[in-house]
Amino acid sequence: MDMGERKGLSRRRFVGGLAGMAAVVALPAPAAPPSHGAPSDRTPPNRTPPDRAPAPDARTAAPRKDSGPRPLYIGTYTSVQGGGTGIGLATYDPTTGRITGSGTLTGVPDPSYLAVHPDGRTLYAVDERQDGAVTAVRLADRRVLGSRGTGGAGPCHLSVHPTGRWLLSADYQSGSVAVHPIDAQGALGERTALVTHSSPAPGPGQQGPHAHQFITSPDGGHVLAVDLGTDTVYTYRLDLSKGTLTEVAQAHTRPGAGPRHLTFHPGGRYAYLANEVDDTVAVCAYDPASGRLTIGTPQSTGSAGGTNYPAQFLVTANSAYAFLANRGHNSLARYAVEADGARLRLLGTVPVAGDFPRQIAFSPDGALLFAANQRSGTVSVFHVDAQSGELRLAGKPFASPMAVCALPL
Repeated sequence: MDMGERKGLSRRRFVGGLAGMAAVVALPAPAAPPSHGAPSDRTPPNRTPPDRAPAPDARTAAPRKDSGPRPLYIGTYTSVQGGGTGIGLATYDPTTGRITGSGTLTGVPDPSYLAVHPDGRTLYAVDERQDGAVTAVRLADRRVLGSRGTGGAGPCHLSVHPTGRWLLSADYQSGSVAVHPIDAQGALGERTALVTHSSPAPGPGQQGPHAHQFITSPDGGHVLAVDLGTDTVYTYRLDLSKGTLTEVAQAHTRPGAGPRHLTFHPGGRYAYLANEVDDTVAVCAYDPASGRLTIGTPQSTGSAGGTNYPAQFLVTANSAYAFLANRGHNSLARYAVEADGARLRLLGTVPVAGDFPRQIAFSPDGALLFAANQRSGTVSVFHVDAQSGELRLAGKPFASPMAVCALPL
């Protein structure tokens, strides 16, 4: 959710002020997972149907060689001046990166964040409003399959569990996370879990909890919620047969960091945390057996101490590089990933060719990086050099009203 730009869902403005952080921070390796493998409740009693199988692992799946246009979906706000009228529909050329608009999918209010089911057949969107909801859309005919209330206010993030059976969502305004079942057609059932973050107390300058992200760990054994308001990353065990949540661990940043977004290294033992409020990032060690996250020392976003709100990390499938979206500095920070994921080394920044890059995403083959620039209402596309980590702008950014999320398929 953006800083203070939503009516009824405003956020305090913060001034990121930490400069001169060390460019290299390393963490000790977390404890090795037990030899017997993953926790027992990773496998549900009812086996996943073949057509709802988990998504391929990015480290082992062969890159898709696309020759024709590919679909691109763009999230926006519909209830603010200058916003869109629904989910933006477009295609992109996987070779050149050129985007071509193809209309709008209406009927979904304030679809500010989007995710797709692992089988590629259903799109999910948050309805970022006071009475929060999540909506499912069948992509074959773009039919809205219905919405379900999250039980909270201002949902700003969602993700699909790798089994394809559960939708995880984070409510920024109410500081809560929710779980909804997904049926065989991709439609959503009634909410099975709702947890509001009540402990620890809100961080400096915060009035309450603000859940900003809810994702599944690479091992599939835990789900993690990042809360900006409480300076905490919560780890839960998701019961894969009931869809209920049990908290198993908390990881705390330093007070006032305002953690926003966590991205795992493909190896599953480390993750990278973007701290929105104090303009820093941190390397985190992750123990798959316990779900415990250990947050490392803050380091630079490359913003040189100016007003900046880091938004989101991406890590290349070959584990060699990481990219960070910087809102304010309006750049993409480039990091070399070293020591099997335990260290990030800042290489520099690249102008994003837009204003306020809210969200970034790779194309499925990792050859393109898309940046949704909220204030300029554009989507920038970059060619990604997998060997050098260099980014090259792929032509003029695509105009889209208040683009806050770009989802290339």
